[in-house]
This record gives sequence, C-alpha cells and structure tokens, in this order.
Amino acid sequence: QVRLVESGGGLVQSGGSLRLSCVLSGTIFDLRVRRWYRQAPGKQREMVALISSDGWSDYADSVRGRFTISGDNADDRVVLQMDRLKPEDTAVYYCNFANRSVDYWGQGTQVTVSS
Repeated sequence: QVRLVESGGGLVQSGGSLRLSCVLSGTIFDLRVRRWYRQAPGKQREMVALISSDGWSDYADSVRGRFTISGDNADDRVVLQMDRLKPEDTAVYYCNFANRSVDYWGQGTQVTVSS
C-alpha cells in the first residue's frame, strides 16, 4: 500500500525558512513526477513546485527563486526548501507523487508565516 507522509511544517516569521520533507512508503510503478501543492483557506489548491523522474524541476512564479525542490535517486523522498517566506505562503502543503494514471497524496502539513 502506498503512503506519503509530510513533515517539517510549522510557524515561522516573515523572512524565515522551513524545510518540508515527504517520504514514500510502498512502491509506485513508473513514477513520473513528484510535486508540492498548497492550499490556503478559501483558495484553490495550487501547484508550488515539481521535479520529474529525470530531474527537471519547475516552480510557480510566486515562489520561484525562494523555494527549491529536490529528490533522492531512489525516488522515495521529495524535499521543499522554503526561504524568504512571506505571510502569503501560509497554507497547508501537500506532496504528490504520480505516474501516468494515478496521483498519490500526503495528508498535508501546515505552514504559517507571521508578519
């Protein structure tokens, strides 16, 4: 059974940093991409960053230059380093692993940035 578990969320002041980690237990056949999403209260879930199985990464414009996504060669972990955090980064952050046909989600971790 596949399970994704996020950790690393918390409360930080504006300008600070947090490091989110997501660990996979179980096996995903033909894993293609690992992503981080976030959802703020009253807003739609949005993609923050992704890293493909061949190492290509991309970011939402709102976090580009401040956040860095990375993953290990075993494809069982993805990390989101978040620097220069802003109050508007406050949200529940979810990791997502996907192959061609199935998306797997973690339970989410709360990130709160105070001004």
